[in-house]
Amino acid sequence: MFDEVKKSIQWGQETLTLETGKVARQADGSVIATLGETSVMANVTFAKEPKPGQDFFPLTVHYQEKYYAAGKIPGGFFKREARPTEKETLTARLIDRPIRPLFAPGFKHEVLVMCTVLSHDLVNDPDIVAMIAASAALTLSGVPFMGPIAGARVGFANGEYVLNPEVADMDRLRSNPEQRLDLVVAGTRDAVMMVESEAYELTEEEMLGAVKFGHEQMQPVIDLIVELAEAAAKEPFPFQSPDYSALYERVRALGEADMRAAYGIFNKAERRDAIEAAQLKIKDGLTEDELADPNLGSALKKLESGILRGDIIRGGARIDGRDNRTVRAIRSEVGILPRTHGSALFTRGETQALVVTTLGTGDDEQIIDALHGNFRENFLLHYNFPPYSVGEVGRVGSPGRREIGHGKLAWRALQAVLPSPTDFPYTIRVVSEITESNGSSSMASVCGGSLSMMDAGVPLKAPVAGVAMGLVLEDADNWAVLTDILGDEDHLGDMDFKVAGTENGITSLQMDIKVQGITPAIMEQALAQAKDGRMHILAEMGKALTEGRREFSAHAPRIETMTIPTDKIREVIGSGGKVIREIVEVSGAKVDINDDGTIKIASANADAIKKAYDMIHSIVAEPEEGQIYTGKVVKLVDFGAFVNFFGKRDGLVHVSQIASRRLTHPNELLKEGQEVKVKLLGFDDRGKVRLGMKMVDQETGEEISAEKRDESAEG
Repeated sequence: MFDEVKKSIQWGQETLTLETGKVARQADGSVIATLGETSVMANVTFAKEPKPGQDFFPLTVHYQEKYYAAGKIPGGFFKREARPTEKETLTARLIDRPIRPLFAPGFKHEVLVMCTVLSHDLVNDPDIVAMIAASAALTLSGVPFMGPIAGARVGFANGEYVLNPEVADMDRLRSNPEQRLDLVVAGTRDAVMMVESEAYELTEEEMLGAVKFGHEQMQPVIDLIVELAEAAAKEPFPFQSPDYSALYERVRALGEADMRAAYGIFNKAERRDAIEAAQLKIKDGLTEDELADPNLGSALKKLESGILRGDIIRGGARIDGRDNRTVRAIRSEVGILPRTHGSALFTRGETQALVVTTLGTGDDEQIIDALHGNFRENFLLHYNFPPYSVGEVGRVGSPGRREIGHGKLAWRALQAVLPSPTDFPYTIRVVSEITESNGSSSMASVCGGSLSMMDAGVPLKAPVAGVAMGLVLEDADNWAVLTDILGDEDHLGDMDFKVAGTENGITSLQMDIKVQGITPAIMEQALAQAKDGRMHILAEMGKALTEGRREFSAHAPRIETMTIPTDKIREVIGSGGKVIREIVEVSGAKVDINDDGTIKIASANADAIKKAYDMIHSIVAEPEEGQIYTGKVVKLVDFGAFVNFFGKRDGLVHVSQIASRRLTHPNELLKEGQEVKVKLLGFDDRGKVRLGMKMVDQETGEEISAEKRDESAEG
């Protein structure tokens, strides 16, 4: 028995369809969402009982791109989708962030959300479709989910907002000055839950307008999910949020004074030790049944949260004594590592990033095998968050979702100010090593990355700084926005709102909400405070460096760019690559040739670059009539000498053109292998080159006047 339900609407330029009941019927909720010809299947399953002692919400979100969706076979040796790509990891986070806060408080059953791209039309990005499918599947599953949510992508071109711009438009973001924004917004009917964006110096008003536009445009999608649920949703899973008020009162009575004193300590390590001591003291006073209560962790967190949040709402000082608008002390240093191409140490309070820039050539570009096609990336930013940065012991391995997400956020913030590849033909790799963390390390990576690239000589359009904002929200009338939040304020607050940009505008914005959305008024206040904080940080960064250095590090490669006619590429490469290998071996430089005739010559040695340049130029350039060249005699014959004078080009110096006096044979003055100066006289009827020597001073290479030649002949 198939109880199939399908609902559709016209959304923007495409038809959006949600269907359920045909596929994956053993999942708790299954929906296939289709926009245009891009289809994503989302399946939701959840455990009907929590694991014993479970003290957190185990939600797992996976997003998978199947290459068959675009009619492709995966590249590489293993023709099978394997570990998640960066795009898959980032999209999984994109879905997780807006849905996680909407599960019923206290729900600790394991939940799995799996989104699989089944078809991709190369026009509509599957990430938005996956978010909608996941929301619909959760709404149908019966799990206590306070949704639905929807998502939308917003572009900004020619002063107008665009709903769900095409994939090609977003791929050209860096090279298309008209398209200035790639923003994803997710939310419920009443409020925004998540924002992720990449922008080109938009004003605060333009960014806020984009968020509002996206939220308005997603409302028909929420209506569609509700309509589907009315026809196909399962009965709600019986769950009642636990009442642990009695346990909380016990915890508060035992430890409020000690916990309040702990939160009065400014130093993070000392404060953490005091909080742990307060928690141990509370536990020592509890009964065995109270210690075994799975809500004990929630009660302890509620106590900490109440102390921190209450002080802020009442207008008191924050944990470290600052008011709501003050940025912690900043120290910026550059050029701290002797052998790297560029380096910076950025410290803000107890957050510190050591950021290093390396310049490379076209060979160092990352080749990305994406669902919508292969492309090359010449700007890489990698973020590392070792356990020691927070004073902990932990496993060190490959980067996790958090590290990939934070690195991409910093990448988005900095890419808007990069020079064009034609102006700066280098591959740029930035690595941020977080050496201390108490507050936004991703924004420290933005600041350090900007300084590090300028130290390496990258001509950025403008320095970029970032700041993390927080929120404490009691109700619509009682809330406070916090500038430059600490780790505890992030953990116990209601919002993580990161804004990066230049003096002229925003280049990246990321927002995550832990409550059921925020109002435009709160977001407007957060943007205004973030701008003030950003300007302050930029001024502090300017004490170290304000623009890219004029000279590269002695250890960095230099790249010379030249362009040749495309019909000459084969001559430069040679049969089987023989010519290009010879150029590289003789000059010592690295040579990259593109299909459009652009050649990049790279070396840390300027002489090597010049030698390679001259060798290539001699192959592709045409000799000019009237010019004087230095050549070598390659063959003597009765009627003259053949001279190799221009790359592989030979020409004949007739015996009458060797000297002003009459010669019976060229060997009277010349021998094979001899270096001579020749003038290009022209070309005969068959295109053969005619050269002359007698009009050129063989010592200086300068042309001899006719009068002097006559005098020489007479003498």
